[in-house]
Amino acid sequence: MKIGIIVAMDKELEQLRRVFANSDVCVRKCGIGKVNAALGAQLMINEEHPDVIVSSGCAGGNGDEINIQDVVVSTELCYHDVYCGTAIDDKTIYGQVQGLPARFKADPVLLEKARNLAARESQIAIHPGLIVTGDWFVDTKEKMRHIVSLFPEARAVDMESCAIAQTCYINKVPFISFRVISDIPLRDTDASQYHDFWGTIAHNSFQVTRTFIESL
Repeated sequence: MKIGIIVAMDKELEQLRRVFANSDVCVRKCGIGKVNAALGAQLMINEEHPDVIVSSGCAGGNGDEINIQDVVVSTELCYHDVYCGTAIDDKTIYGQVQGLPARFKADPVLLEKARNLAARESQIAIHPGLIVTGDWFVDTKEKMRHIVSLFPEARAVDMESCAIAQTCYINKVPFISFRVISDIPLRDTDASQYHDFWGTIAHNSFQVTRTFIESL
C-alpha cells in the first residue's frame, strides 16, 4: 500500500520526516489554507498515485474532554466558512459546497483502524469526531465561539483537512485526517498554548501518526 501524508507547515513537515525517517511513506508539505491544501492533494495524487492519503499536522481543539497533545481523527469533515446561500438551492446547508456532500466521511476502513488504535493507545488520547476547516487561524475566543455555535459537535478546527477531503472525494482516494491538538482556543487568549506546543511536546505527539500508519 502506498501512503501519502500531507502537512501544511515546515514545522509539521520537520516533525513527520523525523518520525518517518527511512520509510517509504510519502510526506509532503502543501502550504497553509484550503487552496494550498487542495492543490497539494491533487499534485500528490497526480504524481505519487497513493492508495491512501492522510492529512496530518496540528489543530485547535474543542470540547471538555479534549486536551493539548490529544489526537482527533476525522469521522467526517466540513467547512466552517462556506455558505452557498439559498437563492438557487434551499437544500444546501451551511458548511457545504453546493453539489458536494454536506460532510465528507472518512474512509470507513481507515476510521476503523483509527478506532482500534484509540482503544489500544494508553499514552495519548485519541478522539474520533468532526473536524471543521476554514481559512482562519483561530486565535481568539470570540472566533472559536462563533465556529462552535455553528458546529457544537466539532472536536478540531484546522485550515486544510476538509479541502484535502474534498479533493480525495473527487478523485476517489481513501482519506482520513489525523490531527494533533496544539491549543484549545476557548481556554487561551493569545495563542500561547500553540507556541508552547512546538517548543515542548510536538515530537511525541506525532509518534501516534506513525503508529496509525504502521497499522495499515
